[in-house]
Amino acid sequence: MSLRYRRSEQMLERALRVIPLGSQTFSKSITALPFGVSPYFVQRAKGSRLWDVDGNEYIDFVNGLACVTLGYCDSNVDDAVRRQLDCGVTFSLPHQLETEVAELLVEMVPCAEKVRFAKNGTDATSGAIRVARACTGRERVAVCGYHGWQDWYIGSTSRHLGVPTAVKALTHPFRYNDIASLQRILDDHPGEFAAVILEPMTSEYPRDGFLQQVQESARRHGAVLVFDETITGFRFGPGGAQQEFGVIPDLATFGKGIANGYPLSALVGLARHMDAVEQVFFSGTFGGETLSLAAAKAVLTKLRTEPVIETLKTRGQTILDGVGGIISDAGVDRIIAISGHPSWSFLHFRDAAGFSRWQIKTFFLQEVFRRGIYTLGTHNLSYAHTDQDVEALLACYRQVFPLIGEAVDDGSLDDRLECQPLVPLFTPR
Repeated sequence: MSLRYRRSEQMLERALRVIPLGSQTFSKSITALPFGVSPYFVQRAKGSRLWDVDGNEYIDFVNGLACVTLGYCDSNVDDAVRRQLDCGVTFSLPHQLETEVAELLVEMVPCAEKVRFAKNGTDATSGAIRVARACTGRERVAVCGYHGWQDWYIGSTSRHLGVPTAVKALTHPFRYNDIASLQRILDDHPGEFAAVILEPMTSEYPRDGFLQQVQESARRHGAVLVFDETITGFRFGPGGAQQEFGVIPDLATFGKGIANGYPLSALVGLARHMDAVEQVFFSGTFGGETLSLAAAKAVLTKLRTEPVIETLKTRGQTILDGVGGIISDAGVDRIIAISGHPSWSFLHFRDAAGFSRWQIKTFFLQEVFRRGIYTLGTHNLSYAHTDQDVEALLACYRQVFPLIGEAVDDGSLDDRLECQPLVPLFTPR
C-alpha cells in the first residue's frame, strides 16, 4: 500500500465492494488512474486547488472533467445557490428561474431560440437526436466526437456491450477535418440521415472550412446539424464554439460548465426544431431543479460581466506556448505533443522505442501527481487559475518531460514505474 495515497487506497477497497470500478465515472476510476501512484478520493477543493483524502494538495487542471469553469466554490455561484436553498429546490410548478436562465441562453447562444433543460450531457444529446428524428422522419445519425453513454451513440464505439444490433446499425462515425468521410456515409444512404452531430472542436482546430462544409453537407442531405457543445460551450466563448467559428447549427447541446459543476444541461436550437419537443417525449422531474438553475444564472451573468473567456484564453495560450517549448527543449517531440484550444488543450503520448503510449502516460501521471499537479493529460482551465498556477504546471513539466525522455531512451521506463501501466479500455475521442 502506498504511503502517500494510503487513505485513498483504503477507501477504494471499500468502494469497490459496492460500486463498480469504485466510481460513477470511468475517468475518475481505476481505469484512468494507475493504482499505487494515484489519488482516488477528494476531500475538498477551493479555487484552482484540490485536496485528496490523504491531505495531498494539487493544482487541478481536470476541474471536474471540464465542468468547473469559474473555479471551485466560486463565491457568486455559491451565494446564489444558498439564497435559492432557503426558498426550495424542486417544486410542484415551474420556477421563474427556468425562464430566466432560458432567456439568458437565447441572448448568448447564436442558434438558441428555445431551450429545454436536463441534467447531463447525455440527456441533452439524446434529446437532440430524438428531436432530429421526429423532425425528419428518418433514423440514421452521423457522429463525430464523444456524445455520452446512450445506445444511439455508444453503440458505435468499442464500449457497445448491451446495445441492440439494430440500434448500432443506425449510427455512423465520421472523422474530424475529413469532410470526405462524412460525405461518403451520407451518399451511401441518401435521404436516410436524421442528424449530423459533432463536437465542433476537441484537440484539433477545424481546417479548410471544415465546419462550414459539414453544415453544407447536412443541409444538402436534409439532415439536422447538431453541435455538441457540452465542453466547448461557455469555455470557447460566451456563445460557445459556434460563436467562435461563425457556424450556426440547427440544434446545440450544453452541459459541464453551464453551472460550474452543478448538474444541469440544455438542448437549445431553432424554434422550428425545438417546437417538436411539445410532441417528443423529452421530460424529467429534475430539469427544473432550482439550485442548478441558480448556479447557471450566476455563471452566465459572470461570463457577461467579467473577462472569464479572455482570461482562459490568455492563460491557456501561455500553457500551449510554454509546453511546446519544453517539449522541444527536452527533445521529446517524438514522444509528446500538445494541441487544442487555449481553454482546453491536450497532451498526446506516442509509442516510442518499444514502449506503448499507455506505459508512457502512466509514468507521466505518476510523476505529475507526486509533484502536486492533477491532470489526466489535458489542461481544462478555470477562471480561478492564476499566472503562478500556470508557472507551477510548466515547472513540473520541465522536470517530468526530461525524465520521460531518459526513461524511454535508456530503456528504464518499466523499472521506473511504481505501478502497473494503464490498459486501454475506451478512448472517447
